[in-house]
Amino acid sequence: MERPSPLLSVDGTPAIWLGANFWSRSGGPLMWTTYDPAVVREELRVLADHGLNLTRSFFYWPDFHPEPDLLDEQCIANFQDFLDAHLEFGLTTVPTFLVGHMSGENWDPAWRGGRDLYSDIWFVGRQSWYVRELTARFAEHPAIAGWLITNEMPIYGGEAPRPVVAAWAEILVNAVRAGGGTQPVSIGDGAWGIETTGHDNGFSAVDLAGVTDFIGPHVYRMETDQIRQHLKAAFIAELCAISEQPIIMEEFGLTSDFVSPAGAASYYRQLLHNTLLAGATGWIAWNNTDYDTIIGQRPYSHHPFELHFGITDSTGRPKPPLLELAAFADTLASVDLPNARRAPVDAAIVVGSYLAADYPFTNESERQLIVAAGEQAYVAAHEAHIPVAVVREAEDGGIPSGYGLYLLPSIKQLTGPSWLKLAELAAGGATVYASYCAGESGAQRGPWWIYTEELFGVTRELSYGLVEPLEAGSEVGVTFVAPFGSLAAGSSLSFRVAGNEHSRTFLPVSVTDGEVVAVDSEGRPVIVVKRHGTGRAVLSTYPFEYFASVLGRINPEETWRLYDALADVAGVERDVQVDDPRIFVDSLVHTDGRRFVFFVSQHPDPVTFTPVVPGTLVALDGSPSDASISLDPYGVAVRVLAFD
Repeated sequence: MERPSPLLSVDGTPAIWLGANFWSRSGGPLMWTTYDPAVVREELRVLADHGLNLTRSFFYWPDFHPEPDLLDEQCIANFQDFLDAHLEFGLTTVPTFLVGHMSGENWDPAWRGGRDLYSDIWFVGRQSWYVRELTARFAEHPAIAGWLITNEMPIYGGEAPRPVVAAWAEILVNAVRAGGGTQPVSIGDGAWGIETTGHDNGFSAVDLAGVTDFIGPHVYRMETDQIRQHLKAAFIAELCAISEQPIIMEEFGLTSDFVSPAGAASYYRQLLHNTLLAGATGWIAWNNTDYDTIIGQRPYSHHPFELHFGITDSTGRPKPPLLELAAFADTLASVDLPNARRAPVDAAIVVGSYLAADYPFTNESERQLIVAAGEQAYVAAHEAHIPVAVVREAEDGGIPSGYGLYLLPSIKQLTGPSWLKLAELAAGGATVYASYCAGESGAQRGPWWIYTEELFGVTRELSYGLVEPLEAGSEVGVTFVAPFGSLAAGSSLSFRVAGNEHSRTFLPVSVTDGEVVAVDSEGRPVIVVKRHGTGRAVLSTYPFEYFASVLGRINPEETWRLYDALADVAGVERDVQVDDPRIFVDSLVHTDGRRFVFFVSQHPDPVTFTPVVPGTLVALDGSPSDASISLDPYGVAVRVLAFD
């Protein structure tokens, strides 16, 4: 099955954006009133010299819109020069209109007077006027690549009901169009809504997709596990595919005050390549420079770590992240990304519709659990070298057909029709795996599963209102009593138990017409398989993905071995194989037939390995490549697979 990776189009031409969010070191957010054209040009030159092609720029709202019916003409003149400077270096920019939040502080136009940003009709009208007028001033300039309505409006304007946010967004996007802006437009909200986080802040990716041209995640989330940290932005990109729009990594980065130079480089390297393989087709780092020269200026004076998110230092010298961006630019050119797509896959992680649908009386913690368990399954699939799609359950129970392996990790609930669909998929030849999870809430704590016996060949042995408790920090030993894919009879796995008093549990069952292939140390069924036509349903009575998701420094943990066995049982095609869970493998396929294979190391030390391939690996330039590949710590290598 194909995996989505839609491309942004500008004037009918595919666009690959690689750039940086931009405030000049001469003033930060106040750059338009302290504008230094020479410094700006030097900053842009450094970006262009390192292969970047774009900036995201900002109309700082208090300065550009000093009165309700007035624009500041000097700021506009400075922005005009800024656009002209872009052309001098072969760059374009994406201006952002409503910039009231920035780097740890919010600023209002002096005349706001506490009015609501979304529902005060006069104030929304003033926003619309401002957007339309600025668009009209610059829409014809060739340096304009696109438009963003806001910068992280949920932080600045707060949350609001979805219909209100959608109406407000439509008005402001229409203002761009009324001003003559034909370029791609999006909201700039960060993609932090219910579909990616489980929390409904009003900014729904599905709702906003009706009026926008791309979705732009802002990713700064922190982790307790290194491998999850390296894949977190990629999994967010996968979740953003619900909008069916091009995915532009609109903001990402780190302050060098939080990390070593090598750690900064590896974080950028991992995020760039993993999000590329997750379907992203644009990247805009936060941000272009450090701000030591304005250390006493807000917000940097009270959030001093914000001084050092730059990909250059405050004198313009490249920092490790810029060097990673430059190397990534070379990779994008070598694979000719506008003509390359993600390789088709035969396995899918299913994300329940409860994440996005916001059904009544659904606990938010359960939606967040869907994200956490799905992310951990995404990690385990990578460790098992199973390229996967991330697919969504529809509200009517629709689950996309056509995959050989379906992974439903640590699920508490699916819609009723989906349980019937799973049996249909298995009967059609698929392997359907689901692991039980009681969820983290005490409300309706029993399994929301139906047709368990029909699907898995087991009956549940539960007492009403109770769970079967497990001790936090204990180990679940699993022994395979029958061969299962790559796991021979007698193989053993071990998993750490974690979670709260509701989720730290398992599902006791009696087996009817299923086959027990693995048991725990008490002899209780852990993995049960039931045949359905040419396929099968596989039950795990323990929520192994969930356990791992709440533990720090846990990966690789042994769920990947279970997934590896599932892929073998399902006959999933994995023609590039590596005997190391810390080496991830995925591919892009060019329209001319070339297959670009990416090897991404999760080793903190140098590593050498020899992949098994159905052909020969050659370098990107076509020159011969050694059979063995050596990678630096957290390194990446790209080869072309030439089939024999």
